[in-house]
Amino acid sequence: MPLFLSNLVCWSKTETLCIFDNVVVVRGEEGRCNALTHTGLPLVYHPIFKVSNSHSKFSAAPTKTYTRRSSDYNGEDDGSAYAEIPVPSQKLITSTANPFVKHCLKLRQNSSYRRSHGSVLVVGATPIREIYRFQESLPEKTVGMDCLILPDGVEIPKGLDESSACIVRVSSMVMKKISGLQSTESIDAIALMKIPTSFFSLEGKQNEANCRTWFQYPRRVLVLDRIQDPGNLGTLLRSAVAFRWDGVFLLPGCCDPFNEKVLRASRGASFQLRIVSGSWIHLEALKNEFEMKLLAGHPKCNEEKKQVWCLLQSFADSLSGIPLCLVLGSEGSGLSEKSQQACELVSIPMAGEFESLNVSVAGGIFLYMLQPKNTRVL
Repeated sequence: MPLFLSNLVCWSKTETLCIFDNVVVVRGEEGRCNALTHTGLPLVYHPIFKVSNSHSKFSAAPTKTYTRRSSDYNGEDDGSAYAEIPVPSQKLITSTANPFVKHCLKLRQNSSYRRSHGSVLVVGATPIREIYRFQESLPEKTVGMDCLILPDGVEIPKGLDESSACIVRVSSMVMKKISGLQSTESIDAIALMKIPTSFFSLEGKQNEANCRTWFQYPRRVLVLDRIQDPGNLGTLLRSAVAFRWDGVFLLPGCCDPFNEKVLRASRGASFQLRIVSGSWIHLEALKNEFEMKLLAGHPKCNEEKKQVWCLLQSFADSLSGIPLCLVLGSEGSGLSEKSQQACELVSIPMAGEFESLNVSVAGGIFLYMLQPKNTRVL
């Protein structure tokens, strides 16, 4: 049972204090609990968590639970005030039937579950480190790592050793189960991270058109139309970061940007971009608000009734000062009919008889050629 520190602090509506496994867990703003320093215990801040006492039906022993408001990120509310997250009470997890392990599996496998909890599972120290460094570099230094899962006996990876996230040790069998990989030799860490506030889900919000909440002054926005392959989506997100595009707009039919394979391919770029998931209604509102031109990548074909521009340097230079959205279509069927009608079509000149390139390859070329002039990566 958690030990509440009511005798050590002045209580307020924004703080809940307790001890889990000799670690003081604080809900509230950092810097408000200096009275705890004399306890001699490590101090961990969880700004949007509160603590509840519950007994798990899976175990005879008490199971502690963090609860998070589902409205603490820019997504849909799941209809409940809180979504429960089981936190292990033991120092080492060896059973794949543990409630915490089951929670991690659902985060990895289920998009709706991720959004209802506002949490994402990130596998591998390299993407975790990149996300952590990026969040540390922000003016507000909002690091969204709730928990770091490590194999038993392995040291905390370099670059993450200063994080205040809870550390959970697991056996190799549990590590394999959570990661979903056949071999865990190269998996040195898994993190539970908050869905960033730079992600906006507009599903079911057709009347939501506050474009300046999504993007302040966008010059370049990548629009993805039914991109379902997670590897391609992740690669495109990574390229958008590399060439300094302002953000990404996901039209219906795209896979989740926090899908495990997307995160692996993007190396954490999903956390470094402003990403909006919405409909054509929202995209047209964005276009009108910022007077943006709509371009779409398209394979050139003699049967085309609509003019198809060629992506030459002179064409790219003519657009350098114009805000634009670039639409890329799905791997199999290409652009939707709506995209073809609404956009000016642009093709990449190619030798040989090839009709088109893989969307992530073509996207990389478009993103490089159409960079805004003042932030161009040479």
